[in-house]
Amino acid sequence: MERFIVSARKYRPDSFKTLIGQENIATTLKNSVVKKQLAHAYLFCGPRGVGKTSAARIFAKTINCSNPSKEMEPCGKCESCISFAQNRSYSIHELDAASNNSVDDIRQLNELIRIPPQVGKYSVYIIDEVHMLSQSAFNAFLKTLEEPPAHAIFILATTEKHKILPTILSRCQTYDFNRISVEDIVKNLTDIAVKEEVSCDLEAMHVIAQKADGAMRDALTLFDQAVAFSGKTITYQNVISSLNVLDYEYYLQITNHMLNGEHSATLLIFDQILSKGFNALHFIGGLSSHFRDLLICKDKSTLSLLELAPSLVERYKAQANNCTLNFLYDALNIASTCEASYKNSGHPRLHIELSLLKLCQINTPSWTAPKKETSPEVKVEAKAEVKEETKPEVKEETKPEAQAESKPKKAETAPSLSIKNLMKSANSSSKKNSAAKAKEIGTDKIDEQKLSAVWVKLAESEKALPRLSSTISQTKPLLREENNILFSVKNELQKKWMEEQCKTRLVEFLKVNLNNKEITLDIEVAPDDSSTDKKLYTPTEKAKFISEKYPEVKKMKDDLNLELK
Repeated sequence: MERFIVSARKYRPDSFKTLIGQENIATTLKNSVVKKQLAHAYLFCGPRGVGKTSAARIFAKTINCSNPSKEMEPCGKCESCISFAQNRSYSIHELDAASNNSVDDIRQLNELIRIPPQVGKYSVYIIDEVHMLSQSAFNAFLKTLEEPPAHAIFILATTEKHKILPTILSRCQTYDFNRISVEDIVKNLTDIAVKEEVSCDLEAMHVIAQKADGAMRDALTLFDQAVAFSGKTITYQNVISSLNVLDYEYYLQITNHMLNGEHSATLLIFDQILSKGFNALHFIGGLSSHFRDLLICKDKSTLSLLELAPSLVERYKAQANNCTLNFLYDALNIASTCEASYKNSGHPRLHIELSLLKLCQINTPSWTAPKKETSPEVKVEAKAEVKEETKPEVKEETKPEAQAESKPKKAETAPSLSIKNLMKSANSSSKKNSAAKAKEIGTDKIDEQKLSAVWVKLAESEKALPRLSSTISQTKPLLREENNILFSVKNELQKKWMEEQCKTRLVEFLKVNLNNKEITLDIEVAPDDSSTDKKLYTPTEKAKFISEKYPEVKKMKDDLNLELK
C-alpha cells in the first residue's frame, strides 16, 4: 500500500515562486541575496499556516545554493539543495524551540555555531516557535545572536511576537507575514485539485477558503477532508456536510422572513438549524457576517471586499436591493450585541430568539431604533415636557370673554430651597434694608456729650464679644472735624483685627444712633510709653521690655551677639 502524504506536506512551497500571498517578503529576501546584504538574524512572525517556516527553508536554500536562477530561486540540483531535500544537510539546521527551550539546549546551540559549514558559505539555523524559549534561555541566546560567527545566520519564526523579549527583537530584521486572501487560497486549491484529478465546485472551494481563515495549511487539510468524504468529485453540499458549515441558504431565507416581519417562520428556521447540531453562537456570528456582506453589496465601491463565489454575489446583491440601509444598520447592531452578550445569558436559546424577534420588527411601522440612554435628570425633564405638551385642552362653548377667563393658569412653582438661594435672598434683603436705612438717616450735628452717650450704648451692644465691649467702654472717642471719630487702641494686632472684623459694623451703628450718614471712623494705635502697667502683646514688645528692665540680659545679648525676638 502506497503511503499517503497529506497535501500540506506534498504541496509545501519549495521556492519563492510557490510561496503564496507573501510576494513583498519574497522580493525583499531575494534582493538581499542579490545585493549580498544578508543580516545575521531574521524574525518571521505572523498567524499560523501562512508560510513562515517554508519561507525560512527557501531562504536558507537560496543562500547556500551554488547555481541559483536569475530570479534567485534555488536550483534544487546542487549538493546543498539535494542534501537539504534529503534531510541530511549539515549547513541548514532546524530546531523546535517548543521542545528545546532550556538553557542547556541553547548552550549546545552555541557550541554547534562554532563549526563552519561543510557545503555552502553559511550555516543557517532555523528556530521555530522561538517564543517558547524560557527567560533564561533567551538571556543565554542574546550574546550569540548579537555577535555570531561570520558564517552563521539565524532565522527565527513565531506566531506570538509579543512574547519575545525586546532585546531579541532589536537584534533581528522583522518580517510580518499576512493572512492569505480567499482568492489566493481558491486559486491554489484549484491548481492542486487539477493535479490530484479531483473535480471541485467553485462554491465549495470558497467555503473551504473562508473556513481556513487565511491559513493555507488549514485550507489544504480541509481539502483532504473533503476529498476523503466525497471522493474525486467535491460538491458544495458535500463540503458543508463534511465540514459542518451552515449553508448560506439559511441566512438568505431567514433574512427574507425578517424583511417581511414573519417571526414564526424565522423561529422555525432557527429551530431547524439547532436540530442539525449547529452551534447557536456560530449561527448568530454568521448572521452578523451575512448582514455585513449585504451592506457591502449596497455600494459598488465596496464590492471588492466581498469574499464570495461569483454565483453567490448576484444573489446577495439582489437581496441587498430589498434591504434599506436603516434595516442593515439596526440588524448589525442587534446581531452583534446578541453575540457579545451570549455567554453571559442564562438561557442562550431564548436570548437569540428575542434578538430574532427584534430583527423581525425592524421593518414594521411600530419599530423605533434603539437610542442611547440619557441621565435620569434628562429623562425626568423630558417626561415633564411631554406631559405639558400633550395636556388636553378643555373646550367649552362660552362667550369670548368667558373663554378668556377660563384659560387654565400655569401653576406657579415654588422656588427650590437651597443654601445658595437662601444666601441670595439674605444678601438682597440686607442690601435693600441698608439702602432704606441710608435714605432715612439724616445729617444731625454731633457733640461730645451726644457721642459719649452713644459710645456707652455701643459698648453694651457688643457684649457678645467681651474684649471688644471692654475696649470700647475703656476708650474715650475723640470727635474731630468733618464728622470724623477717632478710636484709639493699644497695639497693631488689635487695630488690624478691628479694621477687618468690626469697623463696618461700628460705623453703621454710629450712623444710625447719631442720625448722621456722613460719619467716618479712624482706628489708630495710641502711644502710651509713660504707663508702667502697659500690657505687652507681641513677642517684640516683650523682648524689648525684658532688655530694658534687666541690664544683665542686655549685656549678655550684646556679648553673645544674640537677637531677642
